[in-house]
Amino acid sequence: MTETLDTGTIAAASPFDLAAPAAYAAWRDAKLSMAPRGLDDLRVGIRDPARLSEAEKTALDHHLGRANMALFRFAQPPEDVEHALLELGAQFGLDRLDRNLCAHDTGITAITVRETGTDKAYIPYTTRPLSWHTDGYYNAPERTIRAWLLYCDADAADGGENEVMDHELAYIHLRDHNPEFVRALMAADAFTIPANDEGGEQIRPDQTGPVFSVDPSTGALHMRYSARSRNVIWKDDALTRDAAGVLRDLFSSPDAPIFRHRLAPGEGVLSNNVLHRREGFRDDPTTGHKRLVYRARYYDRVRPVV
Repeated sequence: MTETLDTGTIAAASPFDLAAPAAYAAWRDAKLSMAPRGLDDLRVGIRDPARLSEAEKTALDHHLGRANMALFRFAQPPEDVEHALLELGAQFGLDRLDRNLCAHDTGITAITVRETGTDKAYIPYTTRPLSWHTDGYYNAPERTIRAWLLYCDADAADGGENEVMDHELAYIHLRDHNPEFVRALMAADAFTIPANDEGGEQIRPDQTGPVFSVDPSTGALHMRYSARSRNVIWKDDALTRDAAGVLRDLFSSPDAPIFRHRLAPGEGVLSNNVLHRREGFRDDPTTGHKRLVYRARYYDRVRPVV
């Protein structure tokens, strides 16, 4: 079996417990020793998404274990993309889909420029850039997003690159900088996402919670974050503000472990909800070249299959 870093099993001492520095040091050293150089180091070819080979499973497990993400490419475009993605996710224990407002009946969402049928022009369905975030940062705790799949069916005429960062590396950056920053961002009231109102009706109340938390059932680290300034209310204390600032500065640091990749048709990413963003892009209506990316979001973390 390929060596992976197991951050999803509860141990006697959690590396994410600030009172367990030895456990953290051991986990940190192992994590950094296996860090990939880029998304190309995480690439896996998939012949049939409905029936992964043992080699494909092993490779995906390995990459998810060391980086919380894997870049895959289908050998042939599937006839039914949404069904293929559901089949792929199911092999990793992913079946509890987050059926958001703009999702299809399958629970999968087509991310493309379109009218969403809501009062607001949600940024994912425009050509505008998306800032750093983890998916579902505005969800209630019982709808926490722990994993997602992205699949590119058609790329843009220009732009649309994605950037990704393993959220565990962001945690390491903050904890090495000042462990008290981690304590501040693990507070139950670290930041709030204001309510979402549509047509004078509240469809989602305020959501207050931590940035970092540990899943009690798996011991895995979860991150809830948005870099947007207009829809995030940070806890009004100096330590939380400083911690948020250090995290924000990380994204513009030349040494940050950020991977940049423009998904090509047939490519996708399977992830334990890592940090990510998207560049703005341009469609070409004269040629019909229009970006289309499918997204599936899940309440469960990716489960190892080998």
